[in-house]
Amino acid sequence: MSPPEATAHQVDAAHIVELEGALARVAYLLTRVRRHDYAMVKCGVTMDRASVPLLRLLADAEEPMRLGELATRLDVEAPHVSRQIQRLEKAGYIERIPDPDDRRAQRVRPTEAGRTAVDAVRDVQRHWMTEALADWSTEDLKALAVLNHRMVDGFLAHAEQIGDLGASARESRTLRAD
Repeated sequence: MSPPEATAHQVDAAHIVELEGALARVAYLLTRVRRHDYAMVKCGVTMDRASVPLLRLLADAEEPMRLGELATRLDVEAPHVSRQIQRLEKAGYIERIPDPDDRRAQRVRPTEAGRTAVDAVRDVQRHWMTEALADWSTEDLKALAVLNHRMVDGFLAHAEQIGDLGASARESRTLRAD
């Protein structure tokens, strides 16, 4: 390997390390218990942190989903999804319906209360982001959104390459719809 190639590779590795650290900080900030609790109080919704992404996924889905599909999409174990579905159903946020393809199976979908809860949570989260990024220019916000979508698309493509079935091109489109 010639010296210029080695230098370029080292620079890329340093940027990857920096990016990984930044993503870890973002993930931590977005999933903090206090932030979740604050959001729930602000939007008047009672829901645990694990239920939010599940209900969001159901609200964004074009049709009701089976629990196994939810587990795959969220990349979690099926019993975890079952527990969350029971909590969401008890709270009135989702309902079970017969699976038209298999009479023995069921699908789940959000109720009107569930859709309202998702909208309320999104409003609070978007308000928080708006305040946090208030001094960013429109151009910077647009560039950040474009680069984040590009990064997620790259992560999803790589996940599909290595056989990580929790990721799909459809998820990428769903994520962009938010």
